[in-house]
Formats: sequence, structure tokens, C-alpha cells
Amino acid sequence: VIETIATDNRTAVLGMGVTGMSCARYLESRRREFAAFDNAMSEQDADEFRRRYPGSPLYLGEFEAETLQQYSTLLVSPGIGLGHPAIQQAMAGGSILLSDIDLLLAEIDAPVVAITGSNGKTTVTTLLGLMAEEAGVRTAVGGNIGTPVLDLLDQQKAYDLFVLELSSFQLERCGALGAQAATVLNLSPDHMDRYDSLLAYQQVKQRIYRACRRVVYNRGDKLTWPMLTREQSSITFGLDRPDLNQYGVCEYDGERWLARGNKRLMPVAEMKLHGEHNILNALASLALGEAAGLELDAMLSVLETFPGLPHRCEWLGESAGVAFFNDSKATNTGATQAAVGGLSRRPGDIVLIAGGQGKDADFRPLLQLAPRLKGLVLLGEAAAEIAGVMGDSVDTVLVDDMDSAVNAAAAMAGAGDRVLLSPACASFDMYSGYQQRGDVFAALARQYIGGARSE
Repeated sequence: VIETIATDNRTAVLGMGVTGMSCARYLESRRREFAAFDNAMSEQDADEFRRRYPGSPLYLGEFEAETLQQYSTLLVSPGIGLGHPAIQQAMAGGSILLSDIDLLLAEIDAPVVAITGSNGKTTVTTLLGLMAEEAGVRTAVGGNIGTPVLDLLDQQKAYDLFVLELSSFQLERCGALGAQAATVLNLSPDHMDRYDSLLAYQQVKQRIYRACRRVVYNRGDKLTWPMLTREQSSITFGLDRPDLNQYGVCEYDGERWLARGNKRLMPVAEMKLHGEHNILNALASLALGEAAGLELDAMLSVLETFPGLPHRCEWLGESAGVAFFNDSKATNTGATQAAVGGLSRRPGDIVLIAGGQGKDADFRPLLQLAPRLKGLVLLGEAAAEIAGVMGDSVDTVLVDDMDSAVNAAAAMAGAGDRVLLSPACASFDMYSGYQQRGDVFAALARQYIGGARSE
């Protein structure tokens, strides 16, 4: 594959979004000829592309197999499904599928830590990057977390470690990573509009383990368990008491501790992160950091100070004993289950705001949350569907917008309760993305908190 990258001048870049444009910049910097394909580019962006890359053909509109077959290498952006008939025909005719991850791996010698999972991967990727920096390791962090991996090469820095967050869409189109350490943090149904089954989704996620040296997996989630080769070793993490050299939680003098085997590492209460799912994220980060050779003291120092990321169980404030949390990043049922399970301290103390675009999801797992819910506020396209699934298991209110959702949730909550936006859905029916949805909720929640305090 690497030889093909180095010698082939017939490369097609499909999809000129963030990843596609980073591929274009990379190929031009290496003086490799390429053509660009996009079925949704605006005229303004097309004109800018032609000015920037006058020697590269730009094909707009639907992909055509006859044209793609002229190219021996296809770099397909993650947003484009590989089942597209034109892509399938080109591959059947001999075109090779590559990704920006493959291009990166062909360029670097430094070890890679690769992180995926249905939920928590951005938190773990960020944590591990901060831990490496604290340990004095020159670290590049990128991938699905925001910085396209090829842009890391443009920063002209000599890195000792690459920490990459990878989505299923990225994993399905790249070769064996050969990572120093790799993890599937957890698995729950997601992107069922792109995969035929949970099994198909699991198989794509587990591609991250191929040829990696150290496998890190969640012993409480069998869908993450690998089939180890003779050359691979493993570390596990979980919320139970760990075996020797594994990571978990133990109790000492009535207090819960993060632990490695029989060694207590730090009290859970000293972490700035909230929720059981974030305990798992911390343990996974420690296991990955060990596999990458990071100093334990540096890693624990980060856990004492890292407050978490926006839109991921983000604490917004409290009024009259009611705390408000923004978990807008929860775009699938597994993420919402993790947030409710992590933040709930007793039965019936969560008022949940959910709904949006369902992505063909099965919402029945949300029924398991009913004992933890004091109320449920629903909005967006999937509101009625979720309400139908939940039935009379919880008091439910349907609203038209986020302002009404915040007011309805606050009215249902009492002292000691928690109002949680954790939608279990995508946001594109009402917002530009989960960030805008979370920003709107956060602003309204803080406005409510301020108003309630002033009364």
C-alpha cells in the first residue's frame, strides 16, 4: 500500500470537506497529482478550490463509476458511505481504497495510540494527550477529535507520540494501524443508518486492534473484547476490583479509589470529572498511558485537574438545589444511558431532555433508565417515537423548542435533582450540530439559574 502511495499519480479524493481538503493540501505538498470529487460543494467553494489547485480537476455532482475507474487510488472522506455504487464499481475494477490515516502512517516513525468507542473517545483522547504533555512527551493529538491527521504533519514538529481518535467511518477505510496501543472503550448501537447490524458496527470498530502491540479493552463490555494474536498483550479496565496489573476501582475506609491491581492510585472523589462513565474514561486513559510508557505521577496529576469537555456531562450551575448538566454530545442511546447512570445518585433524581434526529436508532434501551428518571422532556423529530417507546414508565412532556424544554424540565425538578440534556439523537433537525444545541441549552440554563437566584 505504501509503495502505491509513493508512486501512483492517479489519485481521486472523494468528498472535499475537512478531511478531503487536508488530503488535497497534503498531496499538493508532496507534488502528487490528484483529482477532487464532491457532490455538495457550493460554487464559491468550487471557485476557491480551482484557484488554489489549478492543476487538479474538480468533478461536481454525483460520482460516476466510469470516471472513478480512471483512478487507481481512492481517498474517500469519512462522510461518504463506501457502499456507494460508483465506489464499489471502481474498487471491483481494481481501484485501491486508502484513507488519510494510511497516508499519515506512511510518513511517521513515532508510536501511535489509537482510540475508538461509541462514547467517551474524545474525553479519553484529550486526557491522554494532556497526560503525555505533563510527562514531557512531545505529543500530536488529532483525528476525529478535530484536527485532521495530515494537518499534524504541517506543523513541522518532531513528535514522540501520536494520539488519534478514530471513528468507525475512519476505521472502515484504513489498513492495519500497527499502533503501540489501541482501545475500543465501549460499544452500543450507533450509526445504524450506515451499518446493517450491531455486529457489522462492532467488526469495523475492532479493526483498530489489527497489528497493535498492546490491546486495552473494557472487561465490563464484551463487545470490546479482542481476539488476541500471539504477538499482542492486553490491559483491561473496569469499575470492579481489578486483578493484578489491571485497572479498576477498589474501596478503602469507605472511599472509592482508582486502582491498578492491589495498588491504590487516587481517591475517585479527587477527580474533577463527574460520573461513573468518566471513572471508566480515567481508567482507560491510565491503561493507555502505561502502554505508551507515560509516568504514573504525571497521569494522576492530570486527573486531579481536568474538568471535562464542553457538551459532555458539563456542569452548568445550580439553583435551589437543582443542578444543570449539558451532555449535548450524546447522540446515541448508549451515551445517554452512560450519562444518566453516571450522574444519578438515587432513583428518580434525573429530569432528562432528549430528542432530535434518530438516525434509525432503536430507543428501547432508554426504558432501562425509567427508574432513574423523575421526568422526561422531548423535542425534535424523534420526540413522538421516544415517547411511544417510554409509554407511561415516566412522566413525559413534549415541547417545540429548547427554551420550553428548559422551563418544563426545571418545573419538574426539585431540590437534589439534576436536569440533564442528553439527547440520544443527532441535532441536525434543529441545529447546525451538537455544539450549537449544547450552547443554546447552556445559555438558557444559565439564564434560568441567574433568574431563579435573583427572585
